[in-house]
Amino acid sequence: MTTDRSTSGVLRPSPPARSKLPALKGVQVRQIKSFGRAMLFLAPSLAIFITFVFVPLVRTFWLSTYLTNPLGVATVFAGLSQYQRMFTTPEFANSLGRSLLFVAETIPATMLAALILSVLANRRLRGISIFRVIFSITIAVSSATASLMFMYLYHPSIGSLNYFIELLGGNAIPWLISENTALTAVSMVTVWLQLGLNTVILLAAMQGIPEELYESAMIDGANGWHRFVSITLPLLSSTFFFLLVVDMLAAFQTFTPVQIMTGGGPVDSTNLLVFSIYRQFYFNGRYGLAAAQSIMLFLIMLVLTIFQFVFVERKVFYE
Repeated sequence: MTTDRSTSGVLRPSPPARSKLPALKGVQVRQIKSFGRAMLFLAPSLAIFITFVFVPLVRTFWLSTYLTNPLGVATVFAGLSQYQRMFTTPEFANSLGRSLLFVAETIPATMLAALILSVLANRRLRGISIFRVIFSITIAVSSATASLMFMYLYHPSIGSLNYFIELLGGNAIPWLISENTALTAVSMVTVWLQLGLNTVILLAAMQGIPEELYESAMIDGANGWHRFVSITLPLLSSTFFFLLVVDMLAAFQTFTPVQIMTGGGPVDSTNLLVFSIYRQFYFNGRYGLAAAQSIMLFLIMLVLTIFQFVFVERKVFYE
């Protein structure tokens, strides 16, 4: 025990040092309780995620390593032979190439059109809210409905698109019956479906940009184009990055327009990966091969997403 000297010169024992262990234990107990409370609230979401995402993913990988009977029951362990078989079939190479081409056609067109519409919808004009509703109306339209609508537009006899093309002096386009145009026709449906959501998100991001930045640029003599390039686009980079990731995942999973409009044809020109998996599973009875293609599609989307977060996000400007 140590002592200290008071002002009167009398030696008095100093108070014992308090141990920090009870305080640390108290902090740990509070952290454990907070974690337990958070897990209690997250339990329903985690249960749904595990049941409908994690378990099917593990089950799909397990099925891809087995040969199955016509009922889909795993019978013989095949290891990675299904993956070897998948890479040696020209059908998978065609589906993969068509899917990548489909993504390349849809994402730039969707984001460019959404940017143009959001700039127009951001104008301060009377009745502009009506146009904003028109721009975003595709959010309320299902993929099946949009596919049927575009089938009538693409019709070789009564379709409106060919009517206007011929009215302008052009030749009618065999939209859905030619292997050169079928994929582009399906891409246009996907662009139209994604356009409303992208426009709304970009418009909300534009309206969140402070007006002071534009006023300062106008004082410095910047015209409308310079303000758009130097202020609007950099501040929208995080929104563009978000839309890039979301639109890419949606494009890789496109199924309904292909199923309704082309059925994968003509000559497998629209046989995207998702539709190929569907056909292998439900029509050809190749359950293990379909599972292997599903895992490959998952890995492709995972790698592309990681690539975007590692490399593309470096160009993103955050406030």
